[in-house]
Amino acid sequence: MNISLPAHDLTLEWTTLSEGFTQAAAGGTLGLLLLALGVACAFEFINGFHDTANAVATVIYTKSLRPWSAVIWSGICNFIGVFLGGTAVAMGIIKLLPPELLAQGGTGSGLAMVFAMLLAACAWNLGTWYFGIPASSSHTMIGSILGVGLGNALMNGQSLASGVNWSKAADVGLALLISPVVGFSFAAFGLLVLKKTAAQSVIHQAPSEGEKAPIGVRMALIGTCTGVSLAHGSNDGQKGVGLIMLILIAVLPAQYALRPETAGSRQELESLRSASEQIELLLGLASRIFPDGPKVASTSPVLAPSSSTITNPAVQPVLELNREIRILISTGVDTARERFALRTRIMRLDGELKKLEKAGISVEALKQERKLLLSAVEYAPTWVLVLVALSLGLGTMVGWKRIVVTIGEKIGKAHLTYAQGAVAELVAMSTIGLSAIVGVPVSTTHCLSSGVAGSMVASRSGVQPSTVRSILLAWVLTLPVTIVLAAGLFMVLSRVLA
Repeated sequence: MNISLPAHDLTLEWTTLSEGFTQAAAGGTLGLLLLALGVACAFEFINGFHDTANAVATVIYTKSLRPWSAVIWSGICNFIGVFLGGTAVAMGIIKLLPPELLAQGGTGSGLAMVFAMLLAACAWNLGTWYFGIPASSSHTMIGSILGVGLGNALMNGQSLASGVNWSKAADVGLALLISPVVGFSFAAFGLLVLKKTAAQSVIHQAPSEGEKAPIGVRMALIGTCTGVSLAHGSNDGQKGVGLIMLILIAVLPAQYALRPETAGSRQELESLRSASEQIELLLGLASRIFPDGPKVASTSPVLAPSSSTITNPAVQPVLELNREIRILISTGVDTARERFALRTRIMRLDGELKKLEKAGISVEALKQERKLLLSAVEYAPTWVLVLVALSLGLGTMVGWKRIVVTIGEKIGKAHLTYAQGAVAELVAMSTIGLSAIVGVPVSTTHCLSSGVAGSMVASRSGVQPSTVRSILLAWVLTLPVTIVLAAGLFMVLSRVLA
């Protein structure tokens, strides 16, 4: 993972924040904005103590660290992890909703969207934590976001297909579906390898009462605990960043629809305009290379007839969006509406270019130009990262015992051995860390729980059916429950806050 703390001008960040809060105060929405940010931090705080067990259960149950030492260390690593993960997952969260939804209906609708998502997610997370069930915070949040999108479509008489970015939702859903299978399979395989290569080792024993783990084993388990905590911070922290950016974009688009450095700089806007022109030239080249390529469906508005040099019909919608971007930059993006319009068109353009890639029309040089355009909209202020890191890190240090007991005692029929704890955490750390790099959210809970279950099955100690049933039931119910809950809350709150 690369450290990706944005090289923002902190003075500009503070000015932007002050202007935004002043605007919210003048519009009478400052209290609701602060409440929304507070609930978002509460979600990350709950996420912290809900998922702490994923990092500390094995070091506690193998007596590698004392409980409070493990929890405090995990909290510190979660805090640091938020700054290691970049913003790819955060932007993936935002892209689950159509860009238009954020601007639809004004500030009241934006706040209704935010509160519905956060309240639904917090309610389910607290409920599963209370009963000691390792449920997925990732599933919870994504279900809440999908519920808001579907609720908005229902309220406006639109088809459900238009309420959510289903292409992005499919990518996220696939990652959430595959990660537990990966956790179970790789942990089982890892334990079988250890049994073959170190059959007589102490690592296959459960710690006796009052016995400390051998120093080498302790260091390995502390290392995997550190890795899982850093990976959790990098992945789940980004989800909190995505939520807060949704709040800021919806409520304060004048300040946060575009990166402040870009919105206030004519030079940077010209760079975007130049990138847009370069994309058109490259698309013209791609059109001639693939003259008979498949037509890509698009709902993009048509501004003007296509150039006669462009022969592939799949390219035309992208060119039209590209021209819209250049027109906006040329006329200026001084108002909230203009800034949000530019953001929306850049996000649409990126989606259309991805469709072309999937259809087999791709030019390598396009990637750099796309990256430059997206830099104007895919960002997170430093203060947002700090706020999320504090919420997640502090949350990690409380309320951890319920889920720790479930993972350490109730998944397998036998006490966790050193080897089982190590392979489960190593697989979870690798899976979560890789997902943060590629920009897809996965469930820390499911990666670790499935890893523990896989290691128990591989060692033939067996699993406890009642616990596994509870985890599977929560896994199955999380998405539908949070979708319905968030959709209902959104429809109610939209009327209340209108």
